[in-house]
Amino acid sequence: MTEKMLMEYMARLTTFTTRSMFGGIGLFKEGAMFAAVTNQKLYIRGGGKLDKCFADMGCGKLTHVKKHTTVRVNYYDVTQFLDDLSEELRKVITLAIEQSVSAKAGGNTFIPHRLRDLPNMRLTLERMVRKAGINDIETFCRLGASEVFSKVRAMYGNQVDENLLWKFAGAIEGKHWKLIQEHKKRELLKQCREVRQDKSEPVK
Repeated sequence: MTEKMLMEYMARLTTFTTRSMFGGIGLFKEGAMFAAVTNQKLYIRGGGKLDKCFADMGCGKLTHVKKHTTVRVNYYDVTQFLDDLSEELRKVITLAIEQSVSAKAGGNTFIPHRLRDLPNMRLTLERMVRKAGINDIETFCRLGASEVFSKVRAMYGNQVDENLLWKFAGAIEGKHWKLIQEHKKRELLKQCREVRQDKSEPVK
C-alpha cells in the first residue's frame, strides 16, 4: 500500500497530527504517538496486553535502520491485515490509540523531542552534542553513536572518555548505557576507528 493509502486508512479511524519520526511519519493523538508510516508500511504502537495480541497475529516490530546501527522499537507492522479491514483490527488500533493517549496523560511515557530527553542524556551532554553540530534527535540517530562520539571528541579532545560512547549508543537503543554488551562495545570502537580513518584520508 502507498503512504497516501495508509494515511487515508488511519484518517477513517481517527484524527491525528503528524511529525517526522523513525525515518518516516509519526501519527500523534493529543500529543501521544500511536502509529508510524514508513517504507509504505503501517506500524501500530504496542505495550501491555497489545504486545501479546500483535505477537499472536505474527506482526514484526519496526526496525529503524541508521548508518551503523539498527533499533527495534515497540511498534508492530499491521500492513498485511489492512486489506481485510476487519472489525477486530479496528478494535486493536483503537485500543492502541486509547492506551497511548492515556499513558501520555498519566505521565507514564512520552515521545522525546529534545536530545536531553533520550536515555542517558542530560542538558550538559545535549550542549556538547549540539556544539558538535548535531541539533536534533533525527540527526543524532541517523549518524549513529560512533559518528556522534567522534564529532564530540573532535570538538572536546580526549577529555571525553569511552563511557560517553556507550551513553550515546544507549540513548539510541533506548537502554541504560551500562547494559551495552561487550561485543557491542567492540563494534562501536571499531566504527569509531573507521570514522577517524575516513576523515584522515586525503581529498582526491
